[in-house]
This record gives sequence, C-alpha cells and structure tokens, in this order.
Amino acid sequence: MDVRRRIPVNPQDVKNDPGQICEIKTDQDDRVALDSDAAEDVEIHDESLDDKSRKGANSDLSKTIPSGTNKTPDFLLVYLSVLPLRWQNWVIRGIFTLLMSLFFAFVVYLGPLALMITTLCVQVKSFAEIINIGYAVYRIHSLPWFRSLSWYFLIASNYLFYGENLVDYFGIAANRTEPLRVLVKYHRFISFSLYIIGFVWFVLSLVKKNYMKQFSLFAWTHIALLIVVTQSYFIIQNIFEGLIWFIVPVSMVIINDICAYMVGFFIGRTPLIRLSPKKTWEGYIGGGFFTVIFGCLISHLLCRYDYFVCPVVFDEDLGRMSTACERSYLFRLEDYTLPLFLSGIMKMRFYPVIRTYPFVIHSFYFALFSSIIGPFGGLFASGFKRAFKIKDFGDFIPGHGGIMDRFDCQYLMATFVKVYISSFIISPSPQHFYSQLLKLPTEHQLVIYKALQESLEREGYRVFVKL
Repeated sequence: MDVRRRIPVNPQDVKNDPGQICEIKTDQDDRVALDSDAAEDVEIHDESLDDKSRKGANSDLSKTIPSGTNKTPDFLLVYLSVLPLRWQNWVIRGIFTLLMSLFFAFVVYLGPLALMITTLCVQVKSFAEIINIGYAVYRIHSLPWFRSLSWYFLIASNYLFYGENLVDYFGIAANRTEPLRVLVKYHRFISFSLYIIGFVWFVLSLVKKNYMKQFSLFAWTHIALLIVVTQSYFIIQNIFEGLIWFIVPVSMVIINDICAYMVGFFIGRTPLIRLSPKKTWEGYIGGGFFTVIFGCLISHLLCRYDYFVCPVVFDEDLGRMSTACERSYLFRLEDYTLPLFLSGIMKMRFYPVIRTYPFVIHSFYFALFSSIIGPFGGLFASGFKRAFKIKDFGDFIPGHGGIMDRFDCQYLMATFVKVYISSFIISPSPQHFYSQLLKLPTEHQLVIYKALQESLEREGYRVFVKL
C-alpha cells in the first residue's frame, strides 16, 4: 500500500522563496513537487497567522470603543468634582435614569405610534453599537462594501418584520389601494428578493486573502439582526396587543435594574457571579423583591384605563389607530380566594378574598421572569464585553454606557412576553384573519362567506346583503 506522508515545511521559508518545493515522502522515498497553488496556500496560511498574532496582541478595544459608565458631562463636572469617583458615577447614573424615565413616560403619553418609532430608533442605535465592535475587532475598514452591506441587511430585515405587522394590523386599509395591495400580497416574496440581492452583493464583494474576515463579519451581522431586529419585532407586536403588554414588562426591567443597583450599592457584600464582580446577591434578591411588588401595583393601576388595556387597531372611520374596545376578561375585576397562610399574613381571616384584575396574576409571572431570568441578559452582555475587553457598548448615555447596555435585558423580556401571550393569552386578530382571507381566490372567499352566513343564521341572526 502506498502510504504518503507530508514533510513539514517552514512557512517563513516558503514566504521568502515562493518557488521553494514542498515535499511529499512515500514508502519508496519518492519525492514529488507540489504545484505553485500549494505554495500559495502556505503563503496565505502564513499571512493569516500573522493577522491572528497581531489581533491577539491588539485585542484590547477599550481605546477604540468609547465608554459611558464613567463619563461625566462637562457642565456637571464642576459641581461633582468634589465627590469621590464612586459617588460621581452614582449621581450621574441617577440623573440620567430619571431623565430616561421621564422621556419614556412622555413617549407613552404620545401614543402607540410614538412608541413604535422610538423602538425603531433604539433598534438602529443598538445595531450600530454591535456592528461597530465587529469592525473594531476585525479591523476591516478597507474592505469594500461591508459597512454598506450591514446596513442594507438591516433595512431588508426591517422591511420584512415591520411589513408583517402592517399586513396583519393594517391589511384591511392597505388592500383598498391598488399599489399597496400588490405590496401586501407579495410582501414575503419581495422581502426574500431583497435578502437575495444582499446575499449576491456579499459574494461579489469577497476579496482574496480576506475571506475569513468577511465571512466572520457576515455571521456577526446576522447575529446582530437576530438579537436586535427580531426582538424589536416582538416589542411592536406586544404594543399592538395593548400598551399594558409593553409598559408593564419594560417598567419591571427598569425597576429591577434600579433597585438591584441601589440595594447592591448600599448593602451589597456577596458577589453574585465572577462574570460581573459588581453584582451582588443582595442586589439580585432585593431587586427581585421590589420588582414583584411594583409589578403588581402598576398592573392594577393601569388596568383601570381603556387607553392601556385595549388592543391597538386601525379605525377606518377615524382614519387612524385607536385604543377603544370592549374590555377583555383579563381587565375585569374578579374575586380571588387566598390560601389560608396568605390570608393569615394579610390579617383577612374572616374574609380571605382579594378583588383584582386577572392581568395582575399574569404580571406576577412577568415580575418573576424579569427578576430571576432577566438579569442574565445583562450578564450575557457583560460576558460579551469582557470577551473584547470593553467596558460599555458606547457612551451615548452618561453613567450607563450605550443603548445596548440599557436594553440587553429588555430584548429578552420582550421575547418572553410574546411567547407568553402566544401560549397562554391567545387573542386572534380580526384584521389578521381578514388580510389572510383577501389573499384567497374569489371562489374560495364565496365558500367561506356562505358557510359563515349559514352559521350566523343557525345562531338566530338574519344576514342581509346589499347589492
């Protein structure tokens, strides 16, 4: 049997002398010269090793990616310079937390459309922060088209996901206009075509000796799209279910973060995890305790107002989005009998009944998730940042960091709420059903119409058709 064995060749020698012949030794000690392509492969491999060594030597991105945690605005620096650095950061963090909370309340006041636009802006900024880290890691600013490709895929992804929402909730209005009807009918095909254009564009932009870098950033871009765009799509869908499905989970994550930080800052002694040394068990438990209390209270309060509990629908008569509806059973007061041990604690032995909204019970599970699992979204982001030796995703928010530093847990929470609604709170959308019905051929629509007419007549309704 002819057994072949490759003799190791020094890559540096091949690089210095491309014409050098690599040897393959057989059992008969035959020597066979490799062609020039093999020598070129060794040369490329050697250059990739050089790239890796340079990358390993310069993998600290702390000077490339700005940090906002310890950033103090100039107009506040004069007043806070007398405080220790620890307290400076505490004050700055508190001020901008208050400003962000006021801004959030203002956007909620403006209505569903303002919330959706804000979600889109947050998504774009989060994507930019993640992609900028990728550019800094691979140092490929000279590669053609890659920055443009990343943003192109973001636009194509948003066209798909936001288009799905528009088709589901505004399909009735869109089908009445001929150009929009075509976009609605072929929405997914158009979305797929947009992605294929980007895919072909990427293949044509490949540059020799940079394949690994380009494919790595291609994967990086798609992971960023999965983390950011998909989660923001869930956020939009939660808003359409009713503002309360958005406001309560978001508020829980905010309160959990604030309370965990406050408790940990003042009484935290026991480290929670090595991945994030500043997080403590005291902060983790204290944040969870206050989150559960806050979640039940704010849920009970918001359930009183139709503005927060009604699904967001397009009103054809008004020509705009509306939040008027007949309340779901989730938002009607009901009596709940407490277990004996709880009734004793609450001193209600003679009347162990509490009157509240069913939604409050669901919000309790939201609070548990945001307290127990939610922080792991932040820990995941901490591990990501530590992998690249950066402190923050950016410096957009003084005292906090970048947008992703504040929304790492929000994206995880949005996914949970969407899955929870789909699993336990199933509310079919008439707009979605109607938009699907319009896609059917006319004869199939007539079959459904006759079946529906017969069903209504059996229920005692008389159906009149205007011709």
